[in-house]
Amino acid sequence: MSERHGLRGYIGSRPYYGSRAPQHIQNLVIRDYCQKRGKPFLLSATEYAMPGCYMMLERVFNELPKVEGIVLYSLFMMPAERARRAQLWDVLRREGGTVHAAVEGYAIETEADIERVETIWRLQETMPHCPKAI
Repeated sequence: MSERHGLRGYIGSRPYYGSRAPQHIQNLVIRDYCQKRGKPFLLSATEYAMPGCYMMLERVFNELPKVEGIVLYSLFMMPAERARRAQLWDVLRREGGTVHAAVEGYAIETEADIERVETIWRLQETMPHCPKAI
């Protein structure tokens, strides 16, 4: 039997791609996500408000050997820089576990899951450069 137990939440106070939700709402969404999957919810780590800061996210990823996984409020709470995301994906590959995105309803565990998420990120990065429909 695995010694890993529960899903650690991850929330923040700054906007992500123009979207912002109060922290208590983020925790409600994460708790509901865990409950629907029958997984224990471990209290959320809250990211510092400084732009570009991911100290708490890195700490949560370093907990992967001890927990079943991480539940991000949103996939877009991951670093915008591909190289920083790649470092976190390397931790996931090495330590195992699962990263969940509660708002999007995604579970990221395999290489194919990571590739799907990176495709979504590339689309998100491209959208502001697309011409607007009339």
